[in-house]
Amino acid sequence: MKLEGIHHVSSITGDAQANVDFYAGVLGLRMVKKTVNQDDPTVYHLFYGDDKGSPGLDLTFFEYPGASRGRAGRGMIHRIVLRVGSVQALDFWERRLGAGERTRGSILFSDPEGLGLELRVVSTSDASLTASHPEIPTEHAIQGFEEVRAYTADPDTSRNLLENALGFERAGAASWQARGEKRGGRYVFDTAPGERGVPGAGTVHHVAWASLDEEQVPWRDRVIAGGASPTPVIDRYWFKSVYFREPSGVLFEIATMGPGFAVDEDPAHLGERLVLPPKFEHLRERLEGTLTPIHAPAVAHS
Repeated sequence: MKLEGIHHVSSITGDAQANVDFYAGVLGLRMVKKTVNQDDPTVYHLFYGDDKGSPGLDLTFFEYPGASRGRAGRGMIHRIVLRVGSVQALDFWERRLGAGERTRGSILFSDPEGLGLELRVVSTSDASLTASHPEIPTEHAIQGFEEVRAYTADPDTSRNLLENALGFERAGAASWQARGEKRGGRYVFDTAPGERGVPGAGTVHHVAWASLDEEQVPWRDRVIAGGASPTPVIDRYWFKSVYFREPSGVLFEIATMGPGFAVDEDPAHLGERLVLPPKFEHLRERLEGTLTPIHAPAVAHS
């Protein structure tokens, strides 16, 4: 069994419309699902990805309106690294973003709430997962997840679970890769800062690793054998989830590849309306009256 890289990364925002404007408008991702946090249906859960809503490029956000800005610290992910295909793509993004730090092969920048992001030139055999946007040439579009970077005081604390339970392959002194038959993604540790982390807007809530649907329960069993304490399998309607904290404190999820976002929407119209899992449909009238009104920037879908 092998995990198929990063399924999605979920973060927190205090301003849904500003979040949409940046991730769908500036970064050119497609809003593929507008729904609610299933653990707290009074707030949004927004999903951005490629044109098909594929696992492997799925940035998601819980909106807590007016939430104070947080700060990443020990046991938290502090940067999400996204792939682009060329140095020419970096040139394009440097002009488009108008901010950030250009390094050899990448651009480091933050979203409007301070969430750390990186665009990195990556040569890979993985299929490109891109979204269509009228202002972004396809060859320059974001192509999927490369890695997440977390803070820890001791990377070896997590080594047994990562390598023996989850099957990650060591890729450096504090770097591991999860690679399946079709996709791969990295998990990297950096030395934790002295100040403690503060959850809030602009911080990552969890990272999800992609599992073949029939392998999720065996993965859960392996996590238990590795000493972690996972939740039961939770049906999120578009995928099934198991959550646990790895020893350094980062919240992990193992999420199934299916059934996917098209199970309840026309693929040509993903994310255009508020969609609720059936168990929350009875709350629709109340939720539509209390959730922040948002609109997605105009985009072109191929």
